[in-house]
Amino acid sequence: MENSLQLSLVNFKKDAYIIVEGKANAEHFFIIRSGKVRLSKEVDLVEEGESNLLEPGDFFGVVSTMSSHSHIETAQALTDVSLIQVHRDQYGILIERNAPVALKIIQGFSKRVRYLDEALTKLTFKNTAEGDPDILFKVAEYYVRQSKYNQAFFSYYQYLRSNPQGRHSAEARDRLAKIKPYSKTAYLEPPKDEFTRTYPKDTMIFAEGQTGDELYILQKGQVKISKIVGDKEVLLAILKPGDIFGEMALIDSKPRSASADAYEDAVLLAVNRANFQRMVVSQPQIITRLTTLLAERIWFIYKQLANASLENPIGRLYDALLIQLEKNRVGIRPGLSYSFPFGTKDLLNMVGFSSTEGTTFIRELLKTPGLKLVEEKLTVADVSEIEKQAKYFRKMDRLTKSRADSKSLR
Repeated sequence: MENSLQLSLVNFKKDAYIIVEGKANAEHFFIIRSGKVRLSKEVDLVEEGESNLLEPGDFFGVVSTMSSHSHIETAQALTDVSLIQVHRDQYGILIERNAPVALKIIQGFSKRVRYLDEALTKLTFKNTAEGDPDILFKVAEYYVRQSKYNQAFFSYYQYLRSNPQGRHSAEARDRLAKIKPYSKTAYLEPPKDEFTRTYPKDTMIFAEGQTGDELYILQKGQVKISKIVGDKEVLLAILKPGDIFGEMALIDSKPRSASADAYEDAVLLAVNRANFQRMVVSQPQIITRLTTLLAERIWFIYKQLANASLENPIGRLYDALLIQLEKNRVGIRPGLSYSFPFGTKDLLNMVGFSSTEGTTFIRELLKTPGLKLVEEKLTVADVSEIEKQAKYFRKMDRLTKSRADSKSLR
């Protein structure tokens, strides 16, 4: 029996609250049929460059609904409004029947992710490489200094490929010749007709600043997503089978905002722009997965931006661990143990601390009962202890800022 699209109409009076920030169990998103809606956040961490005033045809609540996380914003009716209510399970059918809706959501999400990611880099690491024509060369130089010759060779090659007469082209050619005997690469120029590809551990899939027209679906193994900020490599994510990545370069035709390399031997399915357009109609389940991925990424970046606003460095570390638990949908209950897929160095990178300044913070963090390093990975015997500590520091941060605001008004 053919699946039927089941939508419902809901109406709200002027000034009514439609969704409330922080509330869990977001199962529906909304399309405005008539009237106006205003979005707001408890803390405006960054100006997204978009209007918070929504009108007919606009969407809201998609991020929380498709990521299955709590709401990250509040929606209030500015006038009497009529809304089309879409359940999460109906999304695949909706985009199968109306491909432009899917493309509008995905393109909007992609733009939002790139904007927020750039804002996070500026806020957390105090600089940005956006728009730097020499970023590929700088990425390669960093990897050479770290003796990561596979990554360095790939990045130098891509720099020369895109800037054969660039100002660093002579240096890049010289470096390539010197490190070639020590490097291993998989696909310097991937064949367009080979959609299933295998990348050995520590080989690059793409480099930050590289142009691209493919997204990837990880079939087997793990992939590391990172970017070079200043003189360190910042870990953004460790992907697992089923994850999709590289979609922003395909959707908005801009250079890669981060690098991807095989964390262990990995098998990928590559999807180019032409195939992507067909997939919107023919494989709505993959487009649903992509929408979910982007929604999760937006939710996660908001959490990271909130983390960056915390004053206490130990509090930021606890909060970063709790965010990882929430992101990985680890149920918080007393006595539940969990092993994080990273160590202390990566944790410091996540919050923008250098190894030098972070040594004292890590020493203090590891005083937490049941939290220790096991084979260079952080492991906690009771996840509820992480939640308790993170909530405590969040509360103290709010009190400190409230007192400061009160003094400033005197």
